[in-house]
Amino acid sequence: MSSSPGEFQRIATALQLHLVQFSQRTKRLIAILSDVTVLMTALAVTIFLTNNQSVSAITERAPLFLATLLIALPVFVQQGLYRAIIRFVGAQMVFGVLRGVSLVAVLLAGISYLIRQDPAPVIYTTALIFWAFALLGIVGSRFAMRAYLMRQYLVGERVAIYGAGEAGVSLVGTLAGGQDFVPVVYLDDSPALQGRSINGVQVYSPEELPRLVDELVIKRVLLALPSVSRWKRRKIIARLEALPVHVQTIPDIADIVSGHARVDEIRDVDVVDLLGRDSIQPTEHLLDACIRGKSVAVTGAGGSIGSELCRQILVLRPRRLVLLEVSEVALYQIDRDLRQIIGRDRLDVELVALLGSVNHRERVRSIFATYETQTVYHAAAYKHVPIVEHNMIEGIFNNVFGTWYTAQAAEDAGVETFVLVSTDKAVSPVNVMGATKRMAELALQGLHQRGGKTRFCMVRFGNVLASSGSVVPLFRDQIRRGGPVTVTHPEIIRYFMTIPEAAQLVIQAGSMAKGGDVFVLDMGRPVRIEDLARRMIHLMGLTVRDEDDPDGDVAIEYTGLRPAEKLYEELLIGNNVAGTEHPMIMRAMEESLPWDELQVFLDELVEAARSFDCERARDILLAGVAGYQPTNGIDDLVWQAGHGAAHPVEAASTVVTQLESRRPNRSA
Repeated sequence: MSSSPGEFQRIATALQLHLVQFSQRTKRLIAILSDVTVLMTALAVTIFLTNNQSVSAITERAPLFLATLLIALPVFVQQGLYRAIIRFVGAQMVFGVLRGVSLVAVLLAGISYLIRQDPAPVIYTTALIFWAFALLGIVGSRFAMRAYLMRQYLVGERVAIYGAGEAGVSLVGTLAGGQDFVPVVYLDDSPALQGRSINGVQVYSPEELPRLVDELVIKRVLLALPSVSRWKRRKIIARLEALPVHVQTIPDIADIVSGHARVDEIRDVDVVDLLGRDSIQPTEHLLDACIRGKSVAVTGAGGSIGSELCRQILVLRPRRLVLLEVSEVALYQIDRDLRQIIGRDRLDVELVALLGSVNHRERVRSIFATYETQTVYHAAAYKHVPIVEHNMIEGIFNNVFGTWYTAQAAEDAGVETFVLVSTDKAVSPVNVMGATKRMAELALQGLHQRGGKTRFCMVRFGNVLASSGSVVPLFRDQIRRGGPVTVTHPEIIRYFMTIPEAAQLVIQAGSMAKGGDVFVLDMGRPVRIEDLARRMIHLMGLTVRDEDDPDGDVAIEYTGLRPAEKLYEELLIGNNVAGTEHPMIMRAMEESLPWDELQVFLDELVEAARSFDCERARDILLAGVAGYQPTNGIDDLVWQAGHGAAHPVEAASTVVTQLESRRPNRSA
């Protein structure tokens, strides 16, 4: 009865487990027996070759065999050859064997000379040949055992390395010294490499992976493809999704070269690889225009977007970079990170880290004036939809008034360019967060129309991967805990972009501002959130538990849309859009309110917010923000606790009438 390759592999695996679990004394005894066998064989072959291939010559020199044992074992013990752990033998062991075998060969030649069984030339020849055979045999036996144990060492998980290039070979070398992972095969798309063996690890075609996973019990695939395009990486990942393996990757080549990552840093597959879109190279003069040699300030400097803006601005070498952040912890962290970059890259940039709220107009004006700020990137905002819905007045203060006050402070201080980081939720908003961000956009557009030297613009984009509140880290954590993965609705879709890409485009958009511009970033294709969850589950080597597979590993649970959450987001108000000199940045042509009309809304909103009148504040947003159509009542937690049921949307009509009566007569 023949055995399958998989059965043979399991038998071999069981045998290796026993070898690994032997006591140190047993392992030392095995090493001694191996050395004795090698020495006796080397001496017998040497005598046979130097005595005209006579078998009788071997028996006539029996005393030499005994002498060799009595000499060699104490010498090898003295050289520490039986203290080394076979799995970690290296150059030090080779030198130890070289010294030990050389000493044994010299002493053996001396004994042969004393008993005068052979003439001196024959003795020297015998000693030299014995030395060569013994050295090769002992070193070879140790490395053979090391390779055997390293490839099959069961404490680690059996992995396949996708990519047999320099990165893959380097990764295998790194993994071989540890116990977490055991590289058993390479996979490579190059026919020239397939079938070859690199450092004892065979290279296979990726098409053979399903068979290899079963036969070699592979549990994980590590992508060693740091320089492959995102499109190609997406195709590879799609091929691996159907297999019961955990797919991970090493960092991109740019991160490795810049020193931000090491080749042996193994990470879960970045969700950006699932999106499959290659980033477009930045336009250098657009990056430099508002930054190089200038004094630049970033509000919300410790947030997801703000901190990445700071990192990218820093390497563009401004004269000064001012960090404004309300959170002490966040300010400490970004200040420390940036100072490390300054020291590492030897940048001549003055870094100023300041605590402060964008709602403190005089504080902000004083900062901009004191540090002669020329460019401001306003990233300070509350952006988590349910949290802002539950804390409505704080959302208004931070998102609307904070932007308004900071923009006026920039005007007063003579700032040249003011860039607001906005959101796609400002388009046809259904929630407080989106409405407040649209009101902030209107404030900047109104200030531009009022006239002044500061160029105001805003950059609108969708979700950024791994930002604060992003679904990606939430899903990953839920999968690691065994689920369920929570999705609000099976049909919900979102646009995604990486934080570095978004920050880079914000910087470039600001350089093209003429005043009052609304820039919209090309977010690529929208992503169905349920599909994203399924792909993340599969790439972590697990299966989805559903009706088709009730025994799957991780379930997906639908929790229902959160308060004021949309099924899909938009980037444009209307369809009036024009291109720019950057292929991923568009300029939207949208209606806005004149400053004198807008100020009526803002003044009323200030009054309502200061009196904590959520109902009136919402009615003002309804009246001032075209397209604001909330689908829920007032969900501010404190307001609900004090006023009971939320008020209906229709209540806005009274406020609209009042505001209309207070607007300036535009025909006058």
